[in-house]
Amino acid sequence: MAKQEKKEKYSNNQKLIARFGNALGNPVRIAILQLLVNQSCCYHGDMAEELPIAHSTLSQHLKVLKHAGLIQGEITPPKIKYCINRENWNLAKGLLIGFFD
Repeated sequence: MAKQEKKEKYSNNQKLIARFGNALGNPVRIAILQLLVNQSCCYHGDMAEELPIAHSTLSQHLKVLKHAGLIQGEITPPKIKYCINRENWNLAKGLLIGFFD
């Protein structure tokens, strides 16, 4: 029970900062976000042509970013389109700026 109580002592902001920080912890994911932030949306195949990584590796990184809530995807077979989740993007910016201030 003591371990569970310690976990509950972390604030929602601390948990969010950790979630966003984990997603930002890889240069490939940073490159993906930089690619997406400058356009409305981008298809998986187009990103694979822009980034020097395999399709499967790109998919893994997109999954991490999507799980963190920084991006969102829309499946329109046979393509998947990704874009920045603007609400969470702004939340992450605010939390990280506040954390470093």
